[in-house]
Amino acid sequence: MSAEVLKYTLEQVEALELAPGAQHENLEGWVPALATDEDLREALTKALDYRGDVTLTLKSGERIEAYIFNCHTGATLADSYVQYFSPTAPEKRKVCYAEIARIEFTGKDRAAGKHWEDWVKKYNEKKAAGETNIALAPDALE
Repeated sequence: MSAEVLKYTLEQVEALELAPGAQHENLEGWVPALATDEDLREALTKALDYRGDVTLTLKSGERIEAYIFNCHTGATLADSYVQYFSPTAPEKRKVCYAEIARIEFTGKDRAAGKHWEDWVKKYNEKKAAGETNIALAPDALE
């Protein structure tokens, strides 16, 4: 390897480390209108990316508190399903899109306000204060 390839300054490396992160919508408390099949599909896609629990109300009236971890989108709502974990059941479960009447983003968004830029800012503040052996731990969930 040539010396030119290895000639990065500390500032250049730190600039690369400060790449912008993904922007997340604040969905906590949101109850989307499910007027069309596409509305339902979009809401379930957002529920998959959500870092908290949602409450699904089925057309039968059953309410399920769930953490959605997988979506399978088929050609129709009957061919599509979400997989979820529920605090009331030890195993993963699934429900067909066609059975879902309502979605509520009821759980706390565990990643709300947790941005890479905030983490780096804390690190730089500790570094500027002369601290050594800096280890930034993640915030407690509760």
